[in-house]
Amino acid sequence: MAKPLSAAAFLAALRAEGVKVKEVGDWPTHNRNHKGPWGPANGVMIHHTVTSGTDASVRICRDGYAALPGPLCHGVIDKTGVVHLVGHGRTNHAGGGDPKVLARVIAEDYGDRPPKPTQGNTGGEDGNARFYGFECVNLGDGKDPWPPAQLDAIERASAALCRAHGWGAKSVVGHAEWSSDKVDPRGVGMPGMRDRIATRLKHPASWSRGSSKPTNPAPPKETPVATTDSKVTALHSNLLTIGSLTEVDGKGARVNHGAGYYLAHIERDTTALQLKVDRLEKTLAEVLALLKTKS
Repeated sequence: MAKPLSAAAFLAALRAEGVKVKEVGDWPTHNRNHKGPWGPANGVMIHHTVTSGTDASVRICRDGYAALPGPLCHGVIDKTGVVHLVGHGRTNHAGGGDPKVLARVIAEDYGDRPPKPTQGNTGGEDGNARFYGFECVNLGDGKDPWPPAQLDAIERASAALCRAHGWGAKSVVGHAEWSSDKVDPRGVGMPGMRDRIATRLKHPASWSRGSSKPTNPAPPKETPVATTDSKVTALHSNLLTIGSLTEVDGKGARVNHGAGYYLAHIERDTTALQLKVDRLEKTLAEVLALLKTKS
C-alpha cells in the first residue's frame, strides 16, 4: 500500500510523462480530507463527466453541487488533452465500491478485467480514500466522441501515477469496474486503455506513442575547465556532457536536456523505490504482528 504523492510530486509526475497541465486555483489544498482518510493509495480511476464544454466541466468538478460537494476528482481531462488540476487529497469521485475489486487491483492479478462488481456506491468500500480520479469531458451517451488527444492524456496521466508508485497498468480501472451502479467511462474500453498504459510503462516517461525510439547521439567534445585539480576537471567535464545530451522527441525535434532534467528523473525513481520499500516494511510489520498474536 502506497502513501499518496504530495501535490508537488503529483504535478512533477504528470509533467515528466508529457501531460499538458493547467493548474486551477488552490488545487494543492482543495480536498475533502476533513470528511475521511486520504490513502493508502491503490490505483487510478477514470470517469466521464456527463457534461460538455471545458469551462463548465472544470467548474463543476472543482466546486461540485448541492448533493455532492467538490472537488469531484483530482484532474479534469478535456477533449484537447489538457488536464485541469482541481484538487489534491480526498475527492468525491469514486464513492463506494466492491472490496473484491480493490483486492484484485492491489494484487494486479486479474485478466482483461477485474471481477464484475456486485457492490454499489451505497455501503461499499471507500474508494475516495484509495484512488486518484480523473474526470473526462464526455456526455457518456455512447455517441459523444473521445478524441485521440483526450485518450492520449488518459494514458499519460494514468501511466504517470503508475510509474511514480511502481504500479502496473492493472492498477487503473474505470468507475464501472469498481461500482455496480456506474457506467463510466462509457465509450472507453478499459482493457484496451490498460494495454496502452502497459506499453507506455515499458518506455521512458518522455516516450511518445507512434514515434521512433528516442536516440542519444554522442555528445560533442568539451573543453575542460582550466584547473590543476583533476577531480574538478573530471566533474566539470561530466556535467558538460550531461548538459549536451540530445534526444529526439515525439515530433522529431532534437531537444537538449540539462543535468537538472536527469537529476529530476533520478529523484522521481528514488521516490518510487522508497514507496516500494515502505510498502514492504508495512507488510512485514503486519506479518510479524500476526505471528506474534499466534505465538
